[in-house]
Amino acid sequence: MGPARLSWSLLLRCRRAAAALGAPRCRSLPARPLSAAALLRAPLRPPGTGGGAPGNGAAGAGGDEEGEEEDEAELEELLGPSPLALGPGAQRVAIVHPAVKWGPQKSPLTTAELQIAEAVALVDTLQNWTVLDKTILPTKNRNKKFVFGKGNFQVLTEKIKKLPHVTAVFLNVERISSLTKKELESAWGVQVFDRYTVVLHIFRCNARTKEAKLQVALAEIPLLRSNLKNEASQRDQQRGGSRYIMGSGETFLETQNRVLKERELKIRNALEKLRRKRALLRTRRRKFEFPIVSVMGYTNCGKTTLIKALTGEAGLQPRDQLFATLDITAHTGYLPSHMAVIYVDTIGFLTDLPHNLVESFSATLEEVAYSDLIVHVRDITHPETVLQKATVLSVLRNLNLPSHLLDSMVEVHNKVDLIERYKPAEENALAVSALHGHGLEELKQEIEKKILAATGKKILTVNINLEGPQLSWLYKEATVQEVEVMPEEGTARVKVIIGSSAFGKYKNLFPNSKIFMS
Repeated sequence: MGPARLSWSLLLRCRRAAAALGAPRCRSLPARPLSAAALLRAPLRPPGTGGGAPGNGAAGAGGDEEGEEEDEAELEELLGPSPLALGPGAQRVAIVHPAVKWGPQKSPLTTAELQIAEAVALVDTLQNWTVLDKTILPTKNRNKKFVFGKGNFQVLTEKIKKLPHVTAVFLNVERISSLTKKELESAWGVQVFDRYTVVLHIFRCNARTKEAKLQVALAEIPLLRSNLKNEASQRDQQRGGSRYIMGSGETFLETQNRVLKERELKIRNALEKLRRKRALLRTRRRKFEFPIVSVMGYTNCGKTTLIKALTGEAGLQPRDQLFATLDITAHTGYLPSHMAVIYVDTIGFLTDLPHNLVESFSATLEEVAYSDLIVHVRDITHPETVLQKATVLSVLRNLNLPSHLLDSMVEVHNKVDLIERYKPAEENALAVSALHGHGLEELKQEIEKKILAATGKKILTVNINLEGPQLSWLYKEATVQEVEVMPEEGTARVKVIIGSSAFGKYKNLFPNSKIFMS
């Protein structure tokens, strides 16, 4: 049996094993209507320039099309059914939280009760998954082979075996080793999931674009490697004898590791192609100087609701669930000066989100580095709001963002309608209720101030001669806000938003024009 066929047989076995979990299929989610998608994903054209079909009559188009077809075929292969995808049916889950009482593994900013509540919210995010039981059990070290001490583990095992109809245990830790997973499943007689597995499944359900699906596939690689080690170990125990494949000198584990490495390389290459395409689109967008505002925060903090309030985009439908937004989406809004900006809705963050998952979504988060401003949204009503802020800031620092982006960040305290007479303790934080519209005008003014500082744009009023070319030049090179015509003088006062380079050109072309700073 050759390596290609062997790898496929492994995937089939993994898929059959996964089907035994009895979990539901991921429900398909409707694509979100994006009024500003073209501003992020396609080259922009100023009004009146036309927009014929790309490539009409272009020489060598056939070769380009063939290359694109090959890329599409490879993408379809990579985006095929996942061997880790859970099969149809419901999951009835017992959640177990190992509570560390002291030491470096204990977080001072949260409690075991709040941590298990977040685990419940993760399970509730998944369709047809039900929480049957919740258990908080103390442990000195979650990295033990059985996670708990001997006595607590025996008590927990007896409790799980007595639970009616339980199909899985969600152990609320970042990641468990393949050995620990195997031992726990043997002791409890059901599948065992960690946070990595559950969050990855939520990601898989919510991924809509090819890029998001590729990043989910990349995040699956560590789990596939872990499953592979288990399968190789079982083969050695069951069959004994030679570990080599038909005299090839290559063991089963070596062959499958090579197949996984090849798959990982293909996924990374596909993501790199998408990254280069985005870089090209960013270069084109810069010519039109649209300011970009990235809206970030802990998952389910109200980012999408805030963007809907800022833009008035009726098509946005916020969902009260974790990781409802997985793909970057773009939405047009206007500031008090009528300056158009693009609000970018990004993936939410989570405490104890495994590093491999964050790293896999670096292609999506890369867009943040090219923003003009970051708005950090906090659910100020959440009991863990301080920990959530620390989590978001930690991830942002690890993204190696430009220092000016972190220094100019606007902090928004959302959901203040639920707290009577709320006043932010943090200096410069803005109190907002995205749902009821409270504080939105103050927020828009702050965003405008930061955008003008970050982009070097100016708001000016200039006096022009109506018979001259100034007005048409300003319409072409700047954003005209207001035109006040004085017919008896043959002049007009024009309020514009203009970039630094265009302002320099204007002064050189029209040195006698009167300019007033707003």
